[in-house]
Amino acid sequence: RTLVEDVSTFYAFFFSLYIVGVVFALFRIITALFLRDTLAAAAADAEVAMVEKTKQKQTYAKRIMHFFEAADQTGDGKLTKEEFVSMLDDPEVKTWFSIMDVDVHESTDFFDLLASSDGHVSGEDFVNGIPRLKGQARSQDVVAVRLLSRHIQQGVEEICNMMKAHMR
Repeated sequence: RTLVEDVSTFYAFFFSLYIVGVVFALFRIITALFLRDTLAAAAADAEVAMVEKTKQKQTYAKRIMHFFEAADQTGDGKLTKEEFVSMLDDPEVKTWFSIMDVDVHESTDFFDLLASSDGHVSGEDFVNGIPRLKGQARSQDVVAVRLLSRHIQQGVEEICNMMKAHMR
């Protein structure tokens, strides 16, 4: 009783502010702890997603390589145009490519997009080329334009070399 009567109201105001400040600080600390745990869980989810995406790519590459090995009738590690067309005649292969969103309606054009300058498709070209052809026809068109521009560039380089040879 003497404490209440002898103490100023200023102390009550001061202690009220002190209690509000401490409670606010505790809420901020608890919020920070929850936020830290949430960010740690999100980071783990991102890592899991990256690992999952890598596994999907590896599985996709293995499946593509399986089709390549099945189509390579000579076993030389390269597909000829005949082997490639024969592979695309298989309904299972067509279905798989359509599920993977790869348009294979024009098999000779499709082969030309994947083939190297020697007219064969290696396993590496096949595995790396099929994912680039995924999607709408626009993706295939872009790859076709890149292929044609490479051939044009080689032709221009040959013409330049011939002109240099004649100028000497």
